[in-house]
Amino acid sequence: MWIPDLDGRNPVRYLAIVEALAEAIAGGALRPGDRLPTHRDLAWTLGVNVSTVTQAYREAARRHLVAGEVGRGTYVLADSREATLFALGGEAVETMVDLSTNRPALDPDDTDLADALRGLLDGPGAAALQGYPAPALLRRAQVAGAAWLARRGLELRPASVVPCAGAQQALLAALLALCRPGDPVLVEEVTFPGIRAVARQLDLRLVGVAMDGEGVLPEALERAARASGARVAVLVPVLQNPTGAVMGHARRAEVAEAAGRSGLTLVEDDVYGGLADMPPLAALCPGRAVLVSSLSKTVAPGLRFGFVAGGAPAMSAVASETHATVWQMSPIALELGCRWIEDGTAFARSGRQRAEVEARWRLALGVLGRPAGRGQPSPHLWLPVQGCPEAAAERCRAEGAEVAPGTLFAAGRERPPFLRASLTTPPTRRDLGLGLGRVARALRAA
Repeated sequence: MWIPDLDGRNPVRYLAIVEALAEAIAGGALRPGDRLPTHRDLAWTLGVNVSTVTQAYREAARRHLVAGEVGRGTYVLADSREATLFALGGEAVETMVDLSTNRPALDPDDTDLADALRGLLDGPGAAALQGYPAPALLRRAQVAGAAWLARRGLELRPASVVPCAGAQQALLAALLALCRPGDPVLVEEVTFPGIRAVARQLDLRLVGVAMDGEGVLPEALERAARASGARVAVLVPVLQNPTGAVMGHARRAEVAEAAGRSGLTLVEDDVYGGLADMPPLAALCPGRAVLVSSLSKTVAPGLRFGFVAGGAPAMSAVASETHATVWQMSPIALELGCRWIEDGTAFARSGRQRAEVEARWRLALGVLGRPAGRGQPSPHLWLPVQGCPEAAAERCRAEGAEVAPGTLFAAGRERPPFLRASLTTPPTRRDLGLGLGRVARALRAA
């Protein structure tokens, strides 16, 4: 049983217990999923009042160090929500299978990048790749972005497309133009870590909206808008991260109507759009939607070719902030992204990624023996667990598979009893099958 070392911290205050707990987690003496002593046991051992321990555990929960669960006790959480996603898989078991990070499948025999780079370096414009983005290249990127979106079913003028260094920067630029510090922003009740990071940077308050298997509920969206006074909603209608939810046609129309009645501007993250047949929700919200996307989840994550697009009035504000958008882009990435869209390579790679996602999704169904989403192949699974999600993630880790606990995706203080398993990160399908088998064993052992 963990007992805090409180030497030199007398008289014992509840903050001393919290500090000792934080040190134990940072030093590895306590790990995610470890169960702490009960309030009464720790109070008896330390010779303090139970109320002191109760205050300490409450403050530790506020700092997201621990979480209590009625009937099960108090457990150590991951020490950082967003950063944990990118830190997982970096140490421990040599044969660990990483299902925690979310990146597309890579083909080790792929020569597209090598061929394209040779063409760039041997071409007459190679010297210009070392400078700032030229106006002609930026205009070409706008045309390429419009062509990408047209294939998705959203027709826009190239002037309505602002290139960015990936979807995360595009999201930051859009919300910088649409929001003021302290503003509420509606999101799905479980949402992707990128929006959490942007909200922290811009001092925005995220308000979770209830969901079902198709994403946000229209009536819940209206209720949340009225209650919070929010003017902006950030949604992922296609292959929502982390749940894999896809809005059907009827739901999309209902959400668009609800947003209109509520006076909301929709910021649509369409980064997974190329992996499904459903067109962007922005097509139903002309003048009231801003679309954010990139080639990272469908073509190549390292390309950093993204954009903000749409007909909403806010786009003029986004377009005017060139130092926050286009000037962040590398001319090499711009040139590669344009070439791959123009010559069809980007669409071919997206098609191959989509086929690989479907194959891996079906493999996951066979191993786990449970439905994933609503029948739409997804690059990630949202797996229900019993009890503390961090403890479940730790059991998976003990088996040799890294997964992301549901608390990393909660828009509020909820602790969703789920794990997210990303299917396209393992190098091969064999590695994926190995990792999923370990997850299945860990869940059966719960």
